[in-house]
Amino acid sequence: MGATGLGYQIAERFGLAVTETRPALVPLTFGEDMLDGFREIAGVAVDARVSCGKAAFKEALLFTHRGLSGPSILQISSYWREKQPISIALLPDVDFARVLLDAKRENARRSIANALGEILPKRLASYLAQTHGWSGTLGEASDRKLLSIAQALHGWELYPVGSEGYRTAEVTLGGVDTACLNSRTMEAKGADGLYFIGEVVDVTGWLGGYNFQWAWSSGWATGTAIAERGTAH
Repeated sequence: MGATGLGYQIAERFGLAVTETRPALVPLTFGEDMLDGFREIAGVAVDARVSCGKAAFKEALLFTHRGLSGPSILQISSYWREKQPISIALLPDVDFARVLLDAKRENARRSIANALGEILPKRLASYLAQTHGWSGTLGEASDRKLLSIAQALHGWELYPVGSEGYRTAEVTLGGVDTACLNSRTMEAKGADGLYFIGEVVDVTGWLGGYNFQWAWSSGWATGTAIAERGTAH
């Protein structure tokens, strides 16, 4: 949108701390080894629980020709750091173990990929079966193997190599340290009459309008404080 780092520069000139900034609420990218497969399923969306460390989000996930996107990925991007894995539980509310074992009893001649395709998007099921080597029929697979497949579907660990950056990021993570600001007026401590609001401050919300609300609310707090100061004078 043409924004610059001027706000950070002004803060630093006045001796205020600025925390590390980085793109947030942004799609994650992968190396060519993963993208070869992801390109085949680009456009496929599925409900998932995506976690990184202690943070987790249960929302839709979207495969793209550059990596992963969708609400769950955008949310977790605010917590992910380079060299960290993310864990994906596909259809977290589905008991894959029970589904596969029941399918085996009903029709042992069905292929594992076809059985998974009844629950997951068919292109995704085919990709997973090929990638993990889940070949053959349900009848040829032991119950133990089917249980391991179910565990893999709820614990798929992937290593992003980066993000799509500010080009597609919805917000910036980091900024002017909140410890340097008056939480009621947003005025900089030790710099009378200097205020910082909105995204330039180290406040980042989840998807759902929280960042808009923060921009409006912090602006209102500052405007109110300035008006009260003018009235007092």
